Amino acid sequence: MENQKGKPGQVNVELSDDVAEGTYSNLAIITHSNAEFIIDFIRAMPGVPKAKVKSRIILTPQHAKRLLMALKDNISKFESTHGPIKEGEGMGGSMPPLNFGSSAGQA
Repeated sequence: MENQKGKPGQVNVELSDDVAEGTYSNLAIITHSNAEFIIDFIRAMPGVPKAKVKSRIILTPQHAKRLLMALKDNISKFESTHGPIKEGEGMGGSMPPLNFGSSAGQA
């Protein structure tokens, strides 16, 4: 693949203003089939019994693995600068397990 400047392997990425603002999520539910991984990003608020899916991302298994590797690399770089990330930190306590009747999801 070539971009406008002719450098192989590079993609020209456009980021609109509304997407650049981002969407806050404090929970992710991951499910999969034999052909795809589905990640639902959710905003769960304390004391509110209903959480809302804010975004759904569908990936091929290959892209899911690339995402995993990229997250591992970025977490390693973050922790080398800022120290270890404590599990459960910033979550306001543990959340109850969620089961929506799909294949095993992990967050």
